[in-house]
Amino acid sequence: MSDAAGSARVWTVLEKVMDPELPMLSLIDLGVIRSVETLAGGTVRVGVSPTYSGCPAQQVIRQDIMSALHGAGFAQVRVHDELSPPWTSDWISARGRERLRECGIAPPEAGSRTRGELRGRAPEVACPHCGSTRTERVSEFGSTPCKAHYRCAACLEPFEYFKCI
Repeated sequence: MSDAAGSARVWTVLEKVMDPELPMLSLIDLGVIRSVETLAGGTVRVGVSPTYSGCPAQQVIRQDIMSALHGAGFAQVRVHDELSPPWTSDWISARGRERLRECGIAPPEAGSRTRGELRGRAPEVACPHCGSTRTERVSEFGSTPCKAHYRCAACLEPFEYFKCI
């Protein structure tokens, strides 16, 4: 199998590996899979950018990648961190953003955080249920460090917001 064919097959396998904290998103849609290389002798190298330096799911992600690729017949798999450039929520795919919204999580705004947000001002977040921007942050941290709790003043539904990074 050529390197290009091998790499294409690896990408196909990785499309089915879901994020352990956001199981509606593949690692590819989350944007954490940065590179795939098939080396001489059949070794596969996968570069992963963690969303947060202290993300508790990092080890599980590595294990899930290795298990999926071993299960697909790749005998030698190496997973390494790619820290530069650092992961940003801008790398979440359009499909990933839509999947978040469908599951009741407001996706991050496209583009980097504003200076006000960096100083603690809550961003304007649209409710994933009704689309209203009449929302308020209830807590800076949600079920994971990358999400915050919000409430919609229009439909009164609570929801999580995936923070911009």
